[in-house]
Amino acid sequence: MKNNHLNIAEENRMWDSVIRARNLRKKYRGFELTVPQLELPKGFATALIGENGAGKTTLLNILTGIRLDFKGEIRYFDEENRGIDSRVQERIGYTGPGSYFLPQWSIRQVEEISEILFENFHQDRFRTLCRDLGLGEGMGAYTKEVRKLSDGSRMKLMLAAVLARDTALLVLDEPASPLDPLMRDKLCDLIREYLEQGEGERSVFFSTHNIADMENVTDYAVILEHGSIVEEGVVEDLKEKYVLVKGEERDAEQAGKILFSMNRSAYGFQGICLSRNLDQLAGMDVAVETPSLSQICVAVMKANTKLRL
Repeated sequence: MKNNHLNIAEENRMWDSVIRARNLRKKYRGFELTVPQLELPKGFATALIGENGAGKTTLLNILTGIRLDFKGEIRYFDEENRGIDSRVQERIGYTGPGSYFLPQWSIRQVEEISEILFENFHQDRFRTLCRDLGLGEGMGAYTKEVRKLSDGSRMKLMLAAVLARDTALLVLDEPASPLDPLMRDKLCDLIREYLEQGEGERSVFFSTHNIADMENVTDYAVILEHGSIVEEGVVEDLKEKYVLVKGEERDAEQAGKILFSMNRSAYGFQGICLSRNLDQLAGMDVAVETPSLSQICVAVMKANTKLRL
């Protein structure tokens, strides 16, 4: 069931915002990112979730100052300054896909250049992180070139470099994608540790197209589909707004008119429903459970995708 009128988060927040954006717009041929309002809560880990091509990287690039060719207004750290400058950039740590470091750089050169670029970079912390993340230690490890590292090791190197700085906001573009399951679990630990050490003054904004591995570290979720935010909210609030419904096959046809998405088998069906619509299932033999964030995201994405499902 399509639903193009999902509630976007309230105008008035109950928390401080690390980023406030208004009327963001970036247009490409055949695609347009349009974000009337976005407020990222301070002290939270916020996940930006969406299909490939939904506009996640474009939005992150705008918020971090990588792209400047857009329309709209951005305010950082609840201050009066508007737009990104060197002072704001010093407080933001960013990792992204592709050629983040030059391929011929060694790990030692990454360390040296980071010291030059950022006043808040700590060499000892960088080396400890490299060791803890399995990149090795000593001269042999530090002479390795970026191009000779695996995709997962390059992401580890990016994480070590950004976490070696004193920042107030981490913006991570698909950080889990090249990592193995064990390292994804470690990534969640690193994010939670970063937030806890900040005592409410640090925030994380990361993108993903598969929330399952990152759900246990996600406090707030923003779902993006073909350039528009279609849902957002505190994870616990979303789990009250939506419910997981399971029922008998004989009721599947009728229930499908009410559910966002539904999977059917010979044994029955299950799908996601808005809590407020549960009364429309009266008379059916259904069981109701609390959904996972992953189940909510898939349902909302299915309700708004342009794919033919």
